[in-house]
Amino acid sequence: MLYVAGIDIGSTYSKAIVLNDKREVVGTAVRRTGFKLGQASESVFDELLKDCGLERSQINYVAATGYGRYTVAYRHTQVTELTAHAQGAVHLFPDTRTILDIGGQDIKAIRVDENGRVKAFRLNDKCAAGTGAFLEKTARYLGLTTDDIGPYAMRSTKPVEVSSVCAVFAESEVINHLSNGVPAEDIMMGAMVALGGRAVQLMRRVGLEPGFMLTGGMTRNVAMVNALEKNLTAKLNVAANGLGQLNGAYGAAFLGLRRIEKLLAEGKPIPPSAGQEGYVETVRRRRWSAIAVKKPAEPCGQAADCPVVAKQVVKQIVMHKLGEAVV
Repeated sequence: MLYVAGIDIGSTYSKAIVLNDKREVVGTAVRRTGFKLGQASESVFDELLKDCGLERSQINYVAATGYGRYTVAYRHTQVTELTAHAQGAVHLFPDTRTILDIGGQDIKAIRVDENGRVKAFRLNDKCAAGTGAFLEKTARYLGLTTDDIGPYAMRSTKPVEVSSVCAVFAESEVINHLSNGVPAEDIMMGAMVALGGRAVQLMRRVGLEPGFMLTGGMTRNVAMVNALEKNLTAKLNVAANGLGQLNGAYGAAFLGLRRIEKLLAEGKPIPPSAGQEGYVETVRRRRWSAIAVKKPAEPCGQAADCPVVAKQVVKQIVMHKLGEAVV
């Protein structure tokens, strides 16, 4: 029996999952990340092993993803968040074409094809009023825990408007509503409607292709799901049994399992983990660089205003050990 772990070190929560070679979920773990990412990766892995009833030596392969994926010292490979979410979503719901992931510090909208390849994406990490952290802070103002947010907001009969796009001003609106005697549940639902509206705007920027899926911690919030579905006028695919929050880790584990199966089929050994001697990881990073192009037919204008094109620059980085790189 093969066991592959997917570790998702997010900015707010760290998630982990183990799949066996039948694609079955063996165990899961979720904990707050904190500010020590390496420590968080160790703690969530320990919790995962306890939930699975397995020893470290029984885990054949570990694929890491998320904000802190490079801090997972025991990983065999790393996967970008976009790729992990795309693969996990399409494997769980084959009809998925547009993914919305609401995280603690950012929101991602991803459009994928039938094979789980990313076709377009947009990321909103500039404004906290459009993230899960804003809802958590609003809940604290109202004296609620994170788990209370959804059920409490569902009691709302007349949600109030929270119109500010800046978290600081949005918080001021919440305080003003409270001082004016507005019921707390109406304020909470108003905050969700506002967040849902901003999230759907981000989805529109990648193209609203039917087959919508919600991932991230907000999948546990029934009021948020309802607010999004009302805005989209369509149903959302939401994974059961908490897998929505674990979608990134699930996708990483799924890709790791495919990788190890390919290695074994080719008769190749499983590579060492990042913490072992002999570890070598090649990472190809792509970025777009704007360069000025001068043509006789299109001379530069005033103030060196030249025609510009985009050139793709590919860097290959060989990771010899965690924290070392040769470009």
